Amino acid sequence: MIGQEFSREMRRGDEPAVEALLRAAFGGGAEAQLVAQLRKSGRMAGEVVQPQGEAIIGYYALSQMRGPKGWLCLAPVAVDPDHQGRGVGRRMIGMLAEWARLSGQYVVVFGQPEFYGRAGFSLERAAKLHSPYPVTQTLLAGPGTDVPQETLVYPPEFESL
Repeated sequence: MIGQEFSREMRRGDEPAVEALLRAAFGGGAEAQLVAQLRKSGRMAGEVVQPQGEAIIGYYALSQMRGPKGWLCLAPVAVDPDHQGRGVGRRMIGMLAEWARLSGQYVVVFGQPEFYGRAGFSLERAAKLHSPYPVTQTLLAGPGTDVPQETLVYPPEFESL
């Protein structure tokens, strides 16, 4: 796509724009507070933004799971309401799913199976995971085609959601 900017790692100074995006996308401050808490605790593994000109129109965060060791969880994912339905989120999450596959990194997400499934996450591969959240909305990306039997233990910051 001509003029399409690539997603990139979040940079110092992007925090106010990311917070505004989270508040706009979710209609409140809970997700922005979660992100701030994950940053403060040191459990944030990575943050990626989708720029468009000077604006940030997409965002996702990866944090370190307490269990299984080495796994990451994806949350939150946000796209500016004015840009939703245009494939921004699917492209960002599709690139993440491919990175997980190629790098050998397991990434779990709790969310809408239709959206995350189209982006490369698998509901079927997550079927034997034990989670505090409904497994019917838990998806997995990562290496291979296995169906791991693991117990998901999210960072404590998620318990306040």
